[in-house]
Amino acid sequence: MTDTEIFPQLDIPQTLAAGPGPGNTDPRVLQRFTAAGVADHMQPDVLRGMVEAKHMLRDVMGTLNVHTFGVAGTGWSGLDVMFNAVMPGDKVVVFNNGTFSGIDGLTVRMKAATAEELAANPLDPKPASVTIIDVPHGESVSGEIVEKALSEHKPKWAAMAHWETGSGRINDLRGFSDACERHDVMGLIDAVSSLGVEDFRIDDFPGVHGWASCPQKGICCLPLTYAPVSFTDRYIDVLKSTGCRSFVHHPILEARHWGIIDGKDAEKGVYHRTHSPYAVAAFHEALRITLQHGVAQRARDYAFHEAALREAVTTMGCKVSSNMTSLVVLNLPEELAGREMELVQNCRANGFGIWPTLSQPVQIRIGILNLLTQDAILEIATRFGDAMRELGAKIDTDAVRDGLNRHYDTDIAAE
Repeated sequence: MTDTEIFPQLDIPQTLAAGPGPGNTDPRVLQRFTAAGVADHMQPDVLRGMVEAKHMLRDVMGTLNVHTFGVAGTGWSGLDVMFNAVMPGDKVVVFNNGTFSGIDGLTVRMKAATAEELAANPLDPKPASVTIIDVPHGESVSGEIVEKALSEHKPKWAAMAHWETGSGRINDLRGFSDACERHDVMGLIDAVSSLGVEDFRIDDFPGVHGWASCPQKGICCLPLTYAPVSFTDRYIDVLKSTGCRSFVHHPILEARHWGIIDGKDAEKGVYHRTHSPYAVAAFHEALRITLQHGVAQRARDYAFHEAALREAVTTMGCKVSSNMTSLVVLNLPEELAGREMELVQNCRANGFGIWPTLSQPVQIRIGILNLLTQDAILEIATRFGDAMRELGAKIDTDAVRDGLNRHYDTDIAAE
């Protein structure tokens, strides 16, 4: 018999989460999470919180879709629910311009593969019914690219990431939706990184019939709480006619958990899922904060603070290749080229959580999720500059600080 080893208590230090996500959870969300009483998952206040969260989520997403709710888990859980409508043999076009749209493509290939196609290559199937449109890293998916692909392939479904955090590029949502409408294709959108950061209403994009996001980015909630999803009546009708090969992540059954039954809000849910009262409390508060801030104002704030950080890293000699407002993706100055991973590891060892890209070419990703203050941007710029200086870069600290001060002084003057 071996001795059992009891490890010391786990202590996790504070980290400045300055990457593509998860973001920095709002203290109000953490307070609601820890303040929730030890409650049965059917306790009346928990159920009331779910009903209120469902209605607030519709306001945040800008939709009248009844089938709008949260999926227990992270963005991967929400995406899995959305993509579960894709059945073996379904014709699908997927647009790929980075790491995460690439994973979306793999997910679709797994779901659309026939039994024979899946058995031939279980972890990387190549179904004949799925077309992957590859767009080079650092470029966006344009409406023209979508139009050409849908015109040529005439699929049942089309899928695209709205904001691709692998490369920091925003893809053309309007062009995607319009092309889907023209060709009677059902669009599916990965909005993991855009919901709660960009000002848009999903009902303004009628070519899109399925949406999936996450709790831990623009909504600023904790991971593993609830991933927002929303589906049109047409999506649900298709699902009713085909079914899907999932029980836990069946969109219609998941909706029943939130009291959405036969296309209407019911008094209470009927699908059993043992959920967490703590997660409900956190998600509820995150939605309250989002609505109090206002999606439009939050979008303006992200754009303003991202511009400040972009200017700061450019002054340091970096070249920015992204166009997102919650994330700056950059190339280091020529003298530091090839040392991206070393710089990232040094930063993370000091509680400064920036990220590299997860596919080639290797770049640096610096995020500002829920860091929308002058002090926060100054700290990010200062710590990043210090990390570059430790590797031998010559940084004009005064020029960086002066640029930030001018940016924020302009805002004060405008008020």
